[in-house]
Amino acid sequence: MEFHILCDAKDIARYVFTPGSHARAKQIAAHFDDARLVSDSRGYLVFTGTVDGIPMTVSSTGMGGPTTAICLEELGRMGADTFVRVGSCGTYQEYVDCGDVIISTGIFRAGGTANNYLPVEFPAVPSFEITLALVNAAKKLGLKAHAGLGSAGDAFYAPRDPALRKVLKQAGLVSAEMESDTLFIIGAVRGWRTGALFACDGTAGETKPEWCEAAFKQSQVNAIRIAIEAMKNIALADDGMHK
Repeated sequence: MEFHILCDAKDIARYVFTPGSHARAKQIAAHFDDARLVSDSRGYLVFTGTVDGIPMTVSSTGMGGPTTAICLEELGRMGADTFVRVGSCGTYQEYVDCGDVIISTGIFRAGGTANNYLPVEFPAVPSFEITLALVNAAKKLGLKAHAGLGSAGDAFYAPRDPALRKVLKQAGLVSAEMESDTLFIIGAVRGWRTGALFACDGTAGETKPEWCEAAFKQSQVNAIRIAIEAMKNIALADDGMHK
């Protein structure tokens, strides 16, 4: 039994969704058949069930790199090796609307936790096969999704550098959130597959405005549908390779 996520390894699936929030973890678990709560300890809400017969787990990570790292490390020691973050984000770009879904292709590292694993020069990128599965799932379901680079930092209220933000926007960064740099870097170090997609909860100049609440809620639904469809296809491809 791990130190923070208190459950038996047999209760953790290979395929794991890692949203930040408890509420989104419950939303994902609602798509599982026979979902059961396997741990509710130290801020980690963990459910396991099946989707079309495929065992899957979802665990909330909380906000920022430190809690995300603990979650990944402990789930990985219990047998998980494929992680998809289903999160929320802001955006740098005016063409992204509140309520859009963004699939990450890489992250500008503005957090601190991942620096304890690899130097900041090492790129934080998701696994290609997971990213491709997410893009293909969005197309299959007919759901709008942007794919692009983003940033992740773990100091939400820290002072911002307007000049840096302007450069990052000009360079094409799409999303801004708090956990994916840690996810991708730990995945690289441990040899795990990772991917991430986000529901956009604001616009380039306004974060979490009241007018976009309904659109954001729908984008969470869309992101979850994309993530589950992608994970099913990843699992089926894995099964095909082993036959």
